[in-house]
Amino acid sequence: MSERISPQQFHEAEGVEDWRVLFSGACAHFRTESFTAGVALADAIGRLAGAAGRHPDVDLRPSGVTVCLPPVEFGGQSEGDVDFARQISAAARELDLPADPTGVQTVQISIDALVTEKVMPFWRAVLGYEQVGAEDLLDPHRRAPALWFQRMDAPRPQRNRIHVDISVPHDQAEARVAAAIAAGGRLVSDRNAPEWWALADAEGNEVDVATWMNRE
Repeated sequence: MSERISPQQFHEAEGVEDWRVLFSGACAHFRTESFTAGVALADAIGRLAGAAGRHPDVDLRPSGVTVCLPPVEFGGQSEGDVDFARQISAAARELDLPADPTGVQTVQISIDALVTEKVMPFWRAVLGYEQVGAEDLLDPHRRAPALWFQRMDAPRPQRNRIHVDISVPHDQAEARVAAAIAAGGRLVSDRNAPEWWALADAEGNEVDVATWMNRE
């Protein structure tokens, strides 16, 4: 089994410039001029996956293909993911499909709870999700946002109990924050930047813009 590597180690490796580590794993987006071109890349990825013994998530749309290498069982990315990512990028280049890092992001909904064990079963049942670890619920088909349950140490009646987390490429985060503020939002806190910025809309609804830098 390949050794686990950190997001920083993944990004520092050669040949993975197309890729960005998010909550959902190492991801890349390749623009296409046609659905047929996207199918060709998806087919190439399928052949590479069979040889690598790794099963990526592939989202095929007329305008592009997004591929993610989910975290491995022991958490994070593996050394093997670096080589697999290089092979996928090479296949995209052969098809003349450019990478666009701005096309990747992961959305997660975070719920504050005093006793997560009492709250999680409801959300698991109503959404048809699967529990992973002690804090996360995931769509078994990996189509919809994940839910993360954050344990509170005391009630917070003046604070939102549910907020959205957006995991974006580390080199896109500040631009995303600036755009949100320009669109009428406000900065709640940047004390944890560049790991994450807490923002709010005009009525106080909160969202965190996060990068891989908050992961080991």
